[in-house]
This record gives sequence, C-alpha cells and structure tokens, in this order.
Amino acid sequence: MFVKPLHLEEGGKRVYEIYAKFRDERGMTDYKVCKETGIPTSVMSCWKTGKYTPKGDRMVKIAKLFGITMDELLGIAKE
Repeated sequence: MFVKPLHLEEGGKRVYEIYAKFRDERGMTDYKVCKETGIPTSVMSCWKTGKYTPKGDRMVKIAKLFGITMDELLGIAKE
C-alpha cells in the first residue's frame, strides 16, 4: 500500500494533535512511540513543532501501533 507523504504545515499540526490524543489514550510517550516504530526522535520533535510531517510509511507504523486506521490518524471522518 502506497501512502503519499503529507506536506501541509497546518494539516501536519492537526495530524499531530490527533496522534497525541491517541498516544495519550494509550498512556504512551513520544519516546516510547519512536522506540516501538523505529521513527527517529528528531522526526517526532520536528513534527511536534510543525516543521515536518512524517512520511506515509511512518504514519502507517504509528496507526498499526495504536491499532487504528490511517483515516482515524489523519482525522478523516467516516460517512
């Protein structure tokens, strides 16, 4: 499955907020998510500040770790 990277500054911050909600619900930290997924902590720091949005493959790893769909992680409403 190919997922295009997101390059929307404002959208990236929104996705981080959604990610943070799921992370907090699971009692995890960014550091723990990075360790479990192999995502560098520097990437997470840049994402948190809005400088970067993780590529699709990393988003897939996060969604799998949380047991959610990509749509849920991206905040795409179900119809």
